[in-house]
Amino acid sequence: MSEVKLSAETRTEFGKGAARRIRREDKVPGVLYGHGTDPVHIALPGHALLMALRTPNVLISLDIDGKTELAIPKDVQRDPMRQGILKHVDLLLVKRGEKVNVDIFVHTEGELAPGANLLEHVLNALPVEAEATHIPESVTVSIAGLDAGASVLAKDIPLPAGTKLAVDDDTVVLQVLAAQAEEAPADAAGDEAAEA
Repeated sequence: MSEVKLSAETRTEFGKGAARRIRREDKVPGVLYGHGTDPVHIALPGHALLMALRTPNVLISLDIDGKTELAIPKDVQRDPMRQGILKHVDLLLVKRGEKVNVDIFVHTEGELAPGANLLEHVLNALPVEAEATHIPESVTVSIAGLDAGASVLAKDIPLPAGTKLAVDDDTVVLQVLAAQAEEAPADAAGDEAAEA
């Protein structure tokens, strides 16, 4: 788990106008909350935050007015029209040793059993509980040899040490579906019968 250091400024202006001014300065408005404290409204450096958020569940060490706080991203709003532009970020305060609930990506490796079967990701991300400074980026599941009708349950996925499931053990994460055979169009079937 990587830790990224960022400097943040507290902000006292709110609303759309203030948020636009912050974004024009290549900064991102955000809110830092958690541990029963009052939310702190902050502005973060835009490019540095964008780079940090490329790592799933990144741990951010924030320097705010000379005080250092640890946080993880909980909600990130991106501009739907302009790729790579962040509109707002919510950060959750965490402490070293504290357990947090996060979603981690599920990657697959291996080939399904021969045949035209389809792999369905019922869950793209697996809810887990992990220590705030040791959140795994992802888990990898072998699908080698799985045939139609097979499924991978949450309890079947090997988790890193110190990580526990935050979902029911029998939750289906992946399932293998039988590919549907394509039916000939009705017109073509009628034409073939007429030719015969």
